[in-house]
Amino acid sequence: MAYFEHEGCTLHYEEYGHGTPLLLVHGLGSSTLDWEKQIPELSTRYRVIVPDVRGHGRSDKPREHYSIAGFSADLVALIEHLKLGPAHLVGLSMGGMIGFQLAVDQPSLLKSLCIVNSAPEVKVRTADDYWQLFKRWSLMHLLSMRTIGTALGGKLFPKPEQAELRHKMAERWAKNDKRAYLASFNAIVGWGVQERLAKVTCPTLIISADRDYTPVALKEAYVKLLPDAQLVVIEDSRHATPLDQPHRFNQTLLEFLTAVDTTTQDH
Repeated sequence: MAYFEHEGCTLHYEEYGHGTPLLLVHGLGSSTLDWEKQIPELSTRYRVIVPDVRGHGRSDKPREHYSIAGFSADLVALIEHLKLGPAHLVGLSMGGMIGFQLAVDQPSLLKSLCIVNSAPEVKVRTADDYWQLFKRWSLMHLLSMRTIGTALGGKLFPKPEQAELRHKMAERWAKNDKRAYLASFNAIVGWGVQERLAKVTCPTLIISADRDYTPVALKEAYVKLLPDAQLVVIEDSRHATPLDQPHRFNQTLLEFLTAVDTTTQDH
């Protein structure tokens, strides 16, 4: 457990293992705990750095406007604070958006990029988009964080044998600061860097669950906009792939990272 300060905000991160740096960036309403099934295996080969995004986990939760660009700037500050040099970055959901932002703004800081169940933009374009956004926004204001966590747990982990994951989700979500959660949600809506994806020069792996919130076809479309990208679909998985299919996820990620490291060494 360690902390550093960026622009008056104290940010928490954890470090494990040795080797090439590998950043794991969690999603909305989550924390370093998103990666509990990855850290033990990945840290045998890499220096794994796991931050709590501003407004989440053990990081400060300033009462201010949040933005994906601001979250990315925090991550750049962490990379500089630890003097990491080019690092691998894995981002889940909102963490993937932060990864995309960093990759287009500071491509030289990344050795590779892995985006999990995410997208390079969240634009509100149609009447249905507005209606879905309004429904979600209203529910988030009306319901307690524990109630939201319980509902999400049931949706993400519906199988009888996933009871422990459902329980964990409800307990963890209940610890969220609601104001910071809503500010982070607002940071996502309307954000986008899709028109800048040609700037992502590092090797990129897009991982999509077959039952993610957004269809695989959406990922197939934006993979074509990236200079050096591949898409892997993980079956029998929903939005929290690192938790519901950890073995397949870890295997897929490690194969990609090994290939990138091998190619880099050859040059």
